Amino acid sequence: MKWIPQEVETYLNAKEYVDTAVVPLYSVSVGGEMKQSAAAAEFITLLTSHLERQFTGRIVLFPPFTYLKDVSTEKVFNELLNWESSIFQSEFKHVFYITSEIEWRESSEKLKGSLIWLPAIPLEQMSDSQKLTIIDSQVKQLLTLFTQKWHENM
Repeated sequence: MKWIPQEVETYLNAKEYVDTAVVPLYSVSVGGEMKQSAAAAEFITLLTSHLERQFTGRIVLFPPFTYLKDVSTEKVFNELLNWESSIFQSEFKHVFYITSEIEWRESSEKLKGSLIWLPAIPLEQMSDSQKLTIIDSQVKQLLTLFTQKWHENM
């Protein structure tokens, strides 16, 4: 379910069936790394949108947790912990963070949720059909990972 009023209302009426939150993590850089930052955000946006369609009725795709790349890691991490706490208090059993930012791997063991790091695939030179093929391939791998995590926590 997407973070739009109609689908959030559906979630509120079917909470017992929707147990998973997906939170994209994006860094925003300005200046020299701006293009790489935008490319990573595009990749994660397409990936999580496609993932949400595969698992409609089981997951809620939250808006991205977005932060400035040059802000202290500790400050950003503490803010994400606030998000995580709120999400788990709202009765979600599983939280998946999806990012292309390798720095998050260092902090992943401190999170209750599962961090999934994927290197950003530059999509800008690809046709829409090529993008879809790449994203489909990535989502198939994630389907297995999500299913494994759900079974571990039963």
